[in-house]
Amino acid sequence: MIERGTRAVFLDRDGVLNRALVSDGKPATPRTVDEFEILPDAIACLEELKRRGFVLIVVTNQPDVARGLQSIAAIEEMHRRLLAALPVDDVLVCLHDEADNCQCRKPRPGLLIEAQRKYGVDLLRSFLIGDRWKDIDAGNAAGCKTVFIDYHYREQGPATEPSVSVSSLRDAVDWINSRDE
Repeated sequence: MIERGTRAVFLDRDGVLNRALVSDGKPATPRTVDEFEILPDAIACLEELKRRGFVLIVVTNQPDVARGLQSIAAIEEMHRRLLAALPVDDVLVCLHDEADNCQCRKPRPGLLIEAQRKYGVDLLRSFLIGDRWKDIDAGNAAGCKTVFIDYHYREQGPATEPSVSVSSLRDAVDWINSRDE
């Protein structure tokens, strides 16, 4: 059972927990289960955060479903594998495209607000780790401390300043641990 007011670490999926497919400097999501590869340091990093008492919630945009480029079955299988391999408490996903104008699609904070309602998470005492500008903007909009894993993608940076920029999930976890209450 998760206690109200608990601290969470929100984690983007692609590029943070699993390998993003990068082409010409631009990241893309794996479209098939065969392309889905959990990053080698993800298990140890997340186990460390769990031991420190954090609720771990994956928050991910997966618009390729709305675009007809990916099946919901493939997304669900990827999330089953993620839940089986990593000590995460939940995976919250937005399947919409930008044109849908939903509240759950990052950079809007809807998925984090959903987690707050569902689990009683204290957003002001929580962190978000992401590798794209939309992650950081969503975390900042929700009041979280934000950790930007900067892979130097060829895309715009966050519109709002992250709490810190790092180069890996390991660096992100180390930074969180250095600021943990």
